[in-house]
Amino acid sequence: MVDGGRIPALFAGLCDDAAVFPPGLAPLPDAVVAHDEHVSAWYADLVGPLVVAASALGDLDGVLAGRDVPLPVALTLPGGPAQLAGVLEAVAALPVKLDALEIAVPDGMGPDEVLAAISGATAPVYVEIPRDDRRVPLLTALSGTGHRAKFRTGGVRAELYPDEAELAAAVRTAVGAGVPFKATAGLHHALRNTDPETGFEQHGFLNLLLATDAVLHADGDPGALLAERDGAVVAARLRALDADRVAAARAGFTSFGTCSITDPLTELAGLGLLETPRGEA
Repeated sequence: MVDGGRIPALFAGLCDDAAVFPPGLAPLPDAVVAHDEHVSAWYADLVGPLVVAASALGDLDGVLAGRDVPLPVALTLPGGPAQLAGVLEAVAALPVKLDALEIAVPDGMGPDEVLAAISGATAPVYVEIPRDDRRVPLLTALSGTGHRAKFRTGGVRAELYPDEAELAAAVRTAVGAGVPFKATAGLHHALRNTDPETGFEQHGFLNLLLATDAVLHADGDPGALLAERDGAVVAARLRALDADRVAAARAGFTSFGTCSITDPLTELAGLGLLETPRGEA
């Protein structure tokens, strides 16, 4: 898996750049500059689009004034599908490449309403799956549509973190329905951990990769893999994945949002899962 100076297929495009969101909260102009640096660096293949809230599109217009090369973006629509038409109109006037739309589901909106409301999307849609009894029906409804799912795996309060059983159940349902998913919030480290400042139990993005693989191949307990904290155990299991399993895992778990691109890079290198080029930190 390790290839000096290159990003292994297992991690290609894994990290969506969510620098402007908590806890990073980078100012938008700084985030755009940093994103351009990331996609020009040796680790560019690790990096997905810059994630921007729909409410920031007006600010983005000013930041990108005079830009020649389109900025790859994923836009979040926390207000739900009602924001879609306005967002698409605004995007058309900006020098951006719309890679994805991440759309929340308002309270009370059922699966059929969601599908009808996002039918006009002009980019891949990640539907943010509610943590309630709509999860299974909504994932089932997304099956075969080409739309994807978005799972929240943390936040600024402890109750925003699903436990291992809940997240494993969500992965099982998504994989069973053939619906690719991304994750957002709370995945601050490669491995399962307890945040020393908040005491929150946080999922690791590598644990989520292994849980996805386990569900796909009925090879292990995804809940136990989400709970695994031993880096040597996680790294060894990842190294054992052949090319077909790597492709399947990443087709299922497409990416996660991170407010830092360099932190995941550093942790992957520390686990021996990728090698930095000589002269690079």
